[in-house]
Amino acid sequence: MGLVSTAVARAVPYLPKSLVRRVSDRYIAGDRVDQAIDVVRDLNERGARATIDVLGEEAADFSAVEATVDLYIHVLNEMDRLRLDSGISVKPTGIGLLIDEERCVAELRRLISHAHSIGRYVRIDMEDSRVTDATLRIFSRLRSEFPRVGAVLQACLRRTPDDAALLVEEGADVRLCKGIYREPKSIAWIDAECVRRNFVRTLEILLKGQGHVGIATHDELLVWDSLEMLRRKRTPRKRYEFQMLLGVDRELEQVLLDRAESLRLYVPFGEAWFEYSSRRLRENPAIAGHVLRGMLRRFDSATRAPTFAPQER
Repeated sequence: MGLVSTAVARAVPYLPKSLVRRVSDRYIAGDRVDQAIDVVRDLNERGARATIDVLGEEAADFSAVEATVDLYIHVLNEMDRLRLDSGISVKPTGIGLLIDEERCVAELRRLISHAHSIGRYVRIDMEDSRVTDATLRIFSRLRSEFPRVGAVLQACLRRTPDDAALLVEEGADVRLCKGIYREPKSIAWIDAECVRRNFVRTLEILLKGQGHVGIATHDELLVWDSLEMLRRKRTPRKRYEFQMLLGVDRELEQVLLDRAESLRLYVPFGEAWFEYSSRRLRENPAIAGHVLRGMLRRFDSATRAPTFAPQER
C-alpha cells in the first residue's frame, strides 16, 4: 500500500475533518484536560505509566506560549490532585524556540520549576533537525537546575550515537525512538534496517551509563532486540522502561505488561489535534494507510449484508 498511502498522505489537507478525527481518536485522548486525565487513569489501572503531551508546535507568539505553559501547569496540578502516575512531555518549538531561545528557556524554566515543586517529571521532546542542537543545548542548561528532566534522541539521525555518548557522560535520562520527521539523506538514515541498527547501537551506548533509558518503539523486532540486550547485560528493571504512543499497538502493550515490564504510554491531547494528525500523516505516509483502511472498513460495513448471530465471533 506504499504508493496509495503516499497519495492519501498528500490528500490529507483536503480530507473531511470528520474522517481524520475518526482515525485520530485512537491515538489522541481528546480536546480537553479531563479527557486526557481519564485516559491516564485507565492506563494506570492497566498497570502502565503515562506521559501527557499538549498538542501544538511552532508557536506564533509568546501569548500562545504562555497559554500553553499555563495549560501544562493545570495538567500537572490535576495529576497531582488525583495521584496519577504520569509526567509531561513538551516540544520546545511550542514554547517559542523558533521565536526567541532565551524566552523559550525562561518559559520552560517556569514550567519545570512548577513540576519540580510537586515531584513531577518533564521530558523535553525532540523535533526535526533544524532544532536538534538548540534542543540539546536547552536540555543541558535546564538539567543542571532540575534533575527530573529528560531528553529524546532519534535513531534515524546519523549523529545520534555521538549525542548518546555525550548524554551518557552527563548521566541523563534519555528516551530513544526511531524518529518520525522526514530528513535529508545527508544527515539521516533512510533505509528502515539502517534505522533499526542505529537504534540498537544507540541503546547499547545508553545502557553503558547510569541514566534511565526509555525504549520507545512499536517495532516488534526492536522490542525483541531490546529485551535480549537487557537480558544479556542483566540490566536492572529500574534502569529502563518501554514506551509507546497511545493506541498504536495494544496487543504489544499487553505482551510487555504480561511480562511485568515497565511500560509508559504517551497521551497527546488538545485543540490542535487536526494539525497534529495532518502533519504526522504527511511526514510519515505509512501512517496514512490507517486512514485508508478505516475508510475501506466503513465502506465495507455499510455495504455488507447482515449475518446471523450464530456466525458472529
